[in-house]
Amino acid sequence: IIGALLLSLTYVPWATSIFLSKDIPKGESWSERMIHRLQNWYAPKLRFLLHHHRMVLGSALLLFLVAMVAFDRLGGEFIPELDEGDFATNVVIRQGSNLSESIQVSNELARILMKNFPEVKEVVGKIGSSEIPTDPMPIESQDLLIVMKDKDQWVTTKDREHMADLMSEKMNVIPGLNLSFEQPIQMRFNELIAGVKSDIAVKIYGDDLDQLFKSGNEVAALIGTIDGATDIKVEQVVGMPQLVVNYDRERVAQYGLNIADLNRVLNTALAGGHAGVVYEGERRFDLVVRLADMRDADADKVKSILVPLPNGAQMPLGQLAEIGFQSAPAQVSRENGARRIVVETNVRGRDIQSVAKDIQKAIDAKLKLPTGYFVEYGGTFKNLEQASARLMLTVPLALALIFILLFFAFGSVKQALIIFSAVPLAAVGGVFALSIRSLDFSISAGIGFIALFGVAVLNGIVLISYFDQLERSRDAALDDGSGITDDEKAERITERVISGTLARLRPVLATAAVASLGFLPMALSNSEGSEVQRPLATVVIGGLISSTLLTLVVLPVLYHLVYTRRRKRSSGTSATVVPAL
Repeated sequence: IIGALLLSLTYVPWATSIFLSKDIPKGESWSERMIHRLQNWYAPKLRFLLHHHRMVLGSALLLFLVAMVAFDRLGGEFIPELDEGDFATNVVIRQGSNLSESIQVSNELARILMKNFPEVKEVVGKIGSSEIPTDPMPIESQDLLIVMKDKDQWVTTKDREHMADLMSEKMNVIPGLNLSFEQPIQMRFNELIAGVKSDIAVKIYGDDLDQLFKSGNEVAALIGTIDGATDIKVEQVVGMPQLVVNYDRERVAQYGLNIADLNRVLNTALAGGHAGVVYEGERRFDLVVRLADMRDADADKVKSILVPLPNGAQMPLGQLAEIGFQSAPAQVSRENGARRIVVETNVRGRDIQSVAKDIQKAIDAKLKLPTGYFVEYGGTFKNLEQASARLMLTVPLALALIFILLFFAFGSVKQALIIFSAVPLAAVGGVFALSIRSLDFSISAGIGFIALFGVAVLNGIVLISYFDQLERSRDAALDDGSGITDDEKAERITERVISGTLARLRPVLATAAVASLGFLPMALSNSEGSEVQRPLATVVIGGLISSTLLTLVVLPVLYHLVYTRRRKRSSGTSATVVPAL
């Protein structure tokens, strides 16, 4: 825009003087004939509407109220969801599972997908953490990357969400799975900006892990009743099976043993104990001894470990201690110094904002937490709220700056307000365009509204500036200083409004058409990334259409109403003419 401003003040006048013909054509071109026909059709209707301002303004106000109701019913999301073409599925198996079990499940899931879905090109599983742990995960959790063929080769279904449902149904034949379907970039994006891999996260804070896990399951049950909430997952903070050896100290003392010796035997059998050093040339290795069949802890095997007694005999460890598995904390997650558990869910078939609000209502109404426990919400929904709060500051600031510039340009608060009426008229079209195309409100659409408000006032500037020009020229020429009646003054304003609007009909239409056509490719694009562009372009095009149509009616009516009444108030019973400013 800055470049266009500089060019319009420098290059355009020079190019006009050089390249445009100085000969005025005698005949009318086809564009002039088209504009004249449009003016002939438009003029009588405008004259009628100028004298029925209540109907015009009432209709405009009604449209604005309907648009606000439609806006309230629009869904909301942080940014539109991109169709990446592939799937990223987070798979969680039974707590405490080892690497072999995770690999086995990954291979079986890959076999199921390749067998049942010809659209799948390959399946790659990622288990655990890399050398640089940017994405740490326990062994029982893995990311399954499902690489798909091009969408025109899909035969099972063409709908991505339906495909995810079908895959989930086939994969859940393996018991104990917890699946969460997303997309590779989307999953990483959610994790980077929100700390979780899902669309919505409910964070419960408290001290006791068992109580947190209990409350988390209650929240998961409530989320399960919400339409559109899928892939519900509770963070596994408890349930890790832990082998516990509880010594019978009286019996240990009875046989002349001590706890340190028993721990040394137990540690050697399970983890290995240092027994010496082995040399190979100049290289040196520690010699470690442990039981061969004790790689995986087993309660019965541990009970059968023989412990040497002081008299030279041996006794099974199971006779000296109570040995068994107990549930222990799997992980302790903290945020801002407080323990917390996260309940995650994805959204399908609805917008994130509506689902998140339904979840909030259900939790506020039905979840009872002990004293000291509280709930917070995260995920992309939280980012939508934060971005919306920033828009609540930037949008009024942008509107205030537009109004200030209009006041500086015309030196009149009334004229600035008349031109400013294009802003709500433009918002009407933007909201209706989103609603017609079934698009949710997003930050992309919010930026589109900001851009729209700046472009929408251009038509008003074109009309009002020309009205002022006509007032300074034509009224001065017609007024010979004699007294004229109020009806004559009103008729003079009416003629000025009609002639000015007709004269500026072409630039008004051209301004809106050029801006709309510039955004049209973005609005109709179906290429990669078009999901983010489409709401912005839709808002601008819809807003410019409504702003142009309503500006050609509402703005002249407002101008005529304000300046006709001002003439009457200024003249009163006197015949003196007071020029409108």
